[in-house]
Order: sequence, then structure tokens, then C-alpha cells
Amino acid sequence: MLSLVSRLIDFNQDRIPQLLEIKYRNMRENCFRFYRGTSHLFYEDLNNHSPDLNASPHTWICGDLHIENFGSYKADNRWVYFDINDFDDSALAPCLWEISRLIVSIYTASDSLQIDQSSCQKIIKFFLDIYTQTLSIGHAQLVQEDTSEGIVKDLLEDLKKRKRKDLVAKRTTEKNGKRKLLIDNEHAAAISEDKKAQIADTIKKWASEKEDPEFYKVLDAAYRIAGTGSLGLEKYIVLIEGKGSPDQNFLLELKIAKESPVAKYVKVKQPEWNNQAERVIEVQKRMQAFPLAFLDSVEMNNHWFVMKELLPSQDKVDLNLYAGKLNKLDSFIKTIAEITAWAQLRSGGRQGSAIADDLIEFGVDRSWEKTLLGYVIEYSKQVKSDYKEFCRAYDSKSGAFI
Repeated sequence: MLSLVSRLIDFNQDRIPQLLEIKYRNMRENCFRFYRGTSHLFYEDLNNHSPDLNASPHTWICGDLHIENFGSYKADNRWVYFDINDFDDSALAPCLWEISRLIVSIYTASDSLQIDQSSCQKIIKFFLDIYTQTLSIGHAQLVQEDTSEGIVKDLLEDLKKRKRKDLVAKRTTEKNGKRKLLIDNEHAAAISEDKKAQIADTIKKWASEKEDPEFYKVLDAAYRIAGTGSLGLEKYIVLIEGKGSPDQNFLLELKIAKESPVAKYVKVKQPEWNNQAERVIEVQKRMQAFPLAFLDSVEMNNHWFVMKELLPSQDKVDLNLYAGKLNKLDSFIKTIAEITAWAQLRSGGRQGSAIADDLIEFGVDRSWEKTLLGYVIEYSKQVKSDYKEFCRAYDSKSGAFI
């Protein structure tokens, strides 16, 4: 079997070097950040060591479900919701693959959250209680401000104070009378003028069929630096004209859609998507309560990209603010357990995914729970061991894996 470093190099070999350096540096921060950046290791190891989890019902999964892949977003009905927010690795797979990845994330984040092992196990048991109870009810609901509580309610209330023009002002600067993206190498990094022209032409072609093509006129573009797992892939932040004045400019994200690392290992037949962006968008629409605003796909340089608007109302929970506050974390765990079950129920019966009756039965049965917990406890130890090995290699080579 290949070494850990070789597996990382192989998976990330097609990434943009300057952004890949940032990814590895971020992964060095702590075990949880390492785990977020290595979903491919998780599924490779799961495939090799835990065939028992394959027997669970097949559902649509986001593919990289961890405790920070939930967040707020503005839907196309202009309301703000809290839901799963990352579908790059989405696939049809055994539902316990999704649950095991989430539970391992709680173990790997326990140090950051200042949770001891006993409290961590209680939180995971609480998550499974809520998840199975919600499945057994068989009815999908949603989370918005008036149905939220705890950490999530704090987030949604705070979002009411944010304005799009403030986000644009924060991410841009004026130069020679023109507004440009702020290149700070924290949120955005420079790209070539040729790449800017290519992005402008791509969006112009896409917008030609829209009611107001000039709304989408590209003023500037840059690499977008965000997330962990996707860092190094082509991901751009794009400043567009919008309604004319600088206060009414808009920001878009273009993110390349790659094949899901889940698909390589899952045994169930996947749909024949026209392209990977179609997969990401279609599964997102199935699993979320309401689809994201301005969600679409565009083709550029023979690759497909997912396009969406960047909004001040799109955010994730900063769990570091609640480290050690178990009462706050309990309400958050309850919310994400419900959301996970609702997403599986909502997308049930589509192209091979389990129908609601099968998921209800699965939620009532729970005979699988001992097998699941045995695997995630052991695999959490493996992640921590892998992280230590990564740190040794990173420190000895000064991060030079590329």
C-alpha cells in the first residue's frame, strides 16, 4: 500500500501549486483541519476495512459531511435557511458512509471543541438518537430563523445585519476610478489577464440568454481561497457589474466540478450525468430544503464549473466560539442530526435512493449502531495517527509535497 504522503501527492497532483501550499499549511493546523482536507483517504479506508456499513440503505449523500459543512444560505425564494452546504463529493451511497464521516469529524474536532472523550461519546450517542428518531418519523422539515435554536439561531439573527454592498466593499478596492478585487492572498489570489479574459468570455456567453446580459459583465476575477478539501482546485471569485454603481456590484463564485471520490469505491450504479457540475447541482437541489439562489453551471476550457452568487447571508457556524460550551453544542448537534435525516428523506426514491418506508424502518431498527460505533472509534484513532505522520512529513520537508 502507498505511504500516506504518496496518497496525498497522487490525489492532489492536478492542483494549482500556490493554492495547494495553502491547503497543506491549513491541514497542518490541527487534526480536524487535516480530516477536512482528506475525504479521499476516508473513503479509500472505508472501502478497505468496513464492508459491514455497505448494507445500510442507499441514499444521496453530500459525500463530505463533517460538522463544519452545515451553514446558512439564501435560497431562490430569497429566504435564508440553514442546511448542508457542500455537495462537491455527492453520490449515491450507503447512508452510513455519510453518518460515519460526520461522527468521525466529531471525534477529530474534540480537542478544538474542548470536549473530553466521555463528553464526545455522549454527544455522538445524542446525535444518533436524534438522527434515528427523525428518520423514523419519516417527514422532512427545514431550519430557518423562526424554527432554529442555540448556535444556529445566533448565526441566522446575526446575518440579518449583513448587507451585500458591505461584502462587496470588504472584498474589493478602488484603483484608478475602477473597482477591483482585493488581492490579499487570504481570500483572493491573483490570476493572469488571459484567465480573466477567459472567465469574462465564459460568463458573457452564458449571460447572452439572460434577460439583462449587462448585469453579468465581468469587472475583475481572481482565485478564491476558501475551504480546505477543495483548495488547489480551480475556484474563482468574480466581480460583476450588477445594477451599475459600485454599491450595486455583485460577487460570483466559479468552482470546477471534479469526479466525486466516493464514486470510485461505492458499488451501487451511479446515474449517467452529462457532466460533474450537473451531478453537484442536481444532488444539492434534491437534498436541500430549497435550492440555492443563482445556482447554475458553465463550461470553460472543456471543463464544467458550478456557478453561484456569493452572499453575506452565506456562512457556516464558527464552532470555536462555542468550545467547551456543551449546552450550546447539544442544540447544534440536534439541529445537524435532524438536517441529515431530512436530507436523506427529502431525496429518497430518486434514481436508486431508498424510499421513505425503508429509511423509517432503518431508523427504528438500530441493530447497525454497534458496528458503526466500533468502526468510527477505531478509524478516529487512524486519523489521528495519519495526522501525526503528515505533520512529521510536512515539517521535515517544509510543506514541499508538490
